[in-house]
Amino acid sequence: MKTGKKKVISVKKNRLTKIKKKVSSIVKNTSLKKEKNHLERNLPSNGGNIIKKVFSKKPVIKYKTGRASESEVKKCKKDLDLVRKEIANGVVGQDNVISGLLRAILAKGHVLVEGVPGIAKTLIIRVLAHVTTSDFKRIQFTADLLPTDIIGLTTYDPKMGFSVVKGPVFTNFLLADEINRAPAKVQSALLEAMQEKQVTIGKNSFGITEPFFVLATQNPIESVAIFPLPEAQIDRFLFKLFIGYPDIKEEQSILQKNITIGSFENFNLRSVISSQEIIKMQEIVKRIYLSPEVERYIVRLVDATRFPDKYKLKNGKYVGWGSSPRAGIGMFIAAKADALLEGKNYVTPKNVKNIAHDVLRHRIILNYEGQAENLKTDDIISEILLKVPTP
Repeated sequence: MKTGKKKVISVKKNRLTKIKKKVSSIVKNTSLKKEKNHLERNLPSNGGNIIKKVFSKKPVIKYKTGRASESEVKKCKKDLDLVRKEIANGVVGQDNVISGLLRAILAKGHVLVEGVPGIAKTLIIRVLAHVTTSDFKRIQFTADLLPTDIIGLTTYDPKMGFSVVKGPVFTNFLLADEINRAPAKVQSALLEAMQEKQVTIGKNSFGITEPFFVLATQNPIESVAIFPLPEAQIDRFLFKLFIGYPDIKEEQSILQKNITIGSFENFNLRSVISSQEIIKMQEIVKRIYLSPEVERYIVRLVDATRFPDKYKLKNGKYVGWGSSPRAGIGMFIAAKADALLEGKNYVTPKNVKNIAHDVLRHRIILNYEGQAENLKTDDIISEILLKVPTP
């Protein structure tokens, strides 16, 4: 019996040695990611542990510290202008929405978009992903969707043992289409990934590759089989954007380009920057200078949403709940992203005003009286920007 056990152990050791050699050869060629993923899925758990150890060493990326230089900002501005120009080859109009998406990506935030069907929500993010050499996936939310359909699941094969099948959330740019059609547990699965930048499948946690950007859409028309996002979950989105109909000239241009009829490949779009360059830009955004005076201005704007009487707001009586601290944090980083889009290495009050509506509109909750009056939170934000003194 003992000799039999020794033979089994020696066979296992030989097998693991072969696995280790195979993995080592793959590591030498970093481009062979498919082979590495194949090994992870198909090898037994002991072989998988070897692979995890070998591939766990990530390259250390060193970023600069201190204030962003003018040369860095100018280069980013040049690259972002190229991105805008290339996006225009595939998307007609929607300049404000595209600017909002770029700000959110630079600020490492996520966006909730509200608009009727057929106004290029999917096309915009798909073009944006292609232009920035990033992966793109789409999830169509439905009432019968499960959390595992988003994050993935653990499967078992009698021959290979347990293996993890990762869901579509493991991508760079994710479109969560009609997120309010899925129940709360599915919404929470996505929002957890957005917040933590990692997903737990079974007993293991998996990090999501940077850059990671979620564009969630809501259809304002439908009222049947809808699961509205709770306010606490909506608060996790950096921006809420409205996307409207194109004007007459833009719609004529859509017809001429056959935007919805032709295939995506017919646009002949170029990839003008890499996903790694996006990560570098995100680090530069953090180093954009924001003065204490502008900081106090941001704090006052957020404070005005909570205590409107202090600022003598005419529409203050319609505010039920003001913005959370996430609003101030969001305005802080989004204003820096807006400054970078303009090619500046410092933030002005104008940059704060540019992003105020996008950051605050979904964080102000109207009371019943305000809802009965059909008041828009944008009206309250506009009044706040007028009443709070600009530094």
